Amino acid sequence: MAQETSTKQEQFDRIAKGKGFIAALDQSGGSTPKALALYGVMEDAYSNDDEMFDEIQKMRARIITAPDFSSDKILGAILFEKTMDNAIDGIPVPVYLWEKCGVVPFLKVDKGLADEQDGAQMMKPMPDLDALLARAVAAGIFGTKMRSVIKEANETGIKNVVAQQFEVGKQIAAAGLVPIIEPEVDIHSATKAEAEAILKTELKAALDALPSGTKVALKLTIPNEAGLYDDLADHPEVVRVVALSGGYSTDDACAKLSQNPKMIASFSRALTEGLNVSMSDAEYNAALGANISKIYDASL
Repeated sequence: MAQETSTKQEQFDRIAKGKGFIAALDQSGGSTPKALALYGVMEDAYSNDDEMFDEIQKMRARIITAPDFSSDKILGAILFEKTMDNAIDGIPVPVYLWEKCGVVPFLKVDKGLADEQDGAQMMKPMPDLDALLARAVAAGIFGTKMRSVIKEANETGIKNVVAQQFEVGKQIAAAGLVPIIEPEVDIHSATKAEAEAILKTELKAALDALPSGTKVALKLTIPNEAGLYDDLADHPEVVRVVALSGGYSTDDACAKLSQNPKMIASFSRALTEGLNVSMSDAEYNAALGANISKIYDASL
């Protein structure tokens, strides 16, 4: 138990204070075919969901075992449930991440997005969340991530998204995990800046209402106004504020992120940009290493 507690503290300190970024390796059912296609694995390469997830597991294993995927520049990695349950070289993926790479493992726990209402998409119900959290704790997971999407500056929609995120976040914290709360603002929204201003107000109120000692991280779209979320990063209950790339290219995302010194990256598509299944190991490792360095530099 003492060993477990010291590991948790080490992981907490790494996420709270470490230099680097959190890699998002959590594409799930809906986004997997697109992620595979960008990687050069087309839909004719698999004939069912199991084969599709085998392909994405190979892709993720190649990333995780690459020489530059290490604690030098990467603080944590967010996994999809099937990845958490999988292994690399016979070692469970969460254990491999921490013991071989020095990277803190997180788990995506949401079940996808509900239909749009009041300019936002809340999360679908998660009736089996407690069971999943128990499995995550047993697997050595440190924290979780869950995503909602805000499409427009609609106060009702944004209030509902934040309320749901924090309600589930408290359930996750009670299970002994650190929740990453992710109310993404769509980068294509015509009212993005206005939505971000409303979101900041709602997040501040929700953070202030948390029971003392309930720690959360925030994963937010890089704001139009540089430094908008700086004071949220300084909130006593916030472990870290991380940024999603949201569809920006790697270069655009890194340029925008560098204007927000209290945010670090948690990029998915930007991390894997330019990688292809047909690359030699040397080509692949060089391309991934360049992406990692670019995202790391923007996160400093």
